Amino acid sequence: MAPENDTSSRQPLTRTRILYAAVDLVDRQGLDALTMRRLGAQLGVEAMALYKHVANKDDILDGILDLVVAEIEPPIEGTEWKIAMRRRAVSAREIFRRHSWAVGLLESRRSLGPTVLRYLDAILGNLRSAGFATEDAIHTFWILDSYVYGHVIQETSMPLRTAGDPTAPAGSVPEQMTANEYPHLMEAGEHARTSSYGFDEEFEFGLDLILDALELTMASA
Repeated sequence: MAPENDTSSRQPLTRTRILYAAVDLVDRQGLDALTMRRLGAQLGVEAMALYKHVANKDDILDGILDLVVAEIEPPIEGTEWKIAMRRRAVSAREIFRRHSWAVGLLESRRSLGPTVLRYLDAILGNLRSAGFATEDAIHTFWILDSYVYGHVIQETSMPLRTAGDPTAPAGSVPEQMTANEYPHLMEAGEHARTSSYGFDEEFEFGLDLILDALELTMASA
């Protein structure tokens, strides 16, 4: 008999339950760990039981990408484009930090689920409604996503040192460097060591620069 707190065997197996379990598995172990056998084991069923609810692994990949993208705040129709793009970028960064595997998956999938397609269409639709030409809307979309993805990759691989935290990785200047050899690196490293740097501030500073530049470009077009 299963323990009282073990409800896995009593919960009906559904597509939604399978997809959420897959997201949990990938968050913990990475995309390479996603197999039908492992997923079935996590759910307490044989792998073959999964095929009653999902077609194959590709179907699962499309489904978990839809679940993740559904968490991102899409542009709301009628919202001023700069506000909408800022909110969307901030939201996307937050979600992709929690599910960093989704960045590569989003850009590599040939088939996309309906949630992802609606998300992409809403972004382009907001820009087109604001007067962006098709080409400019695509450029803007590409620039913003490149910035978001790059920041997420950097955040998940290069932790920043915060002021007053001697245990955090420095990520700056090797100890053997001297001020005579590399004065500017030493200056920047010392500033980073004593200043209160944070990923949120750095991300939003760069995001605002990009949006301001895009606004100027559009105004002069």
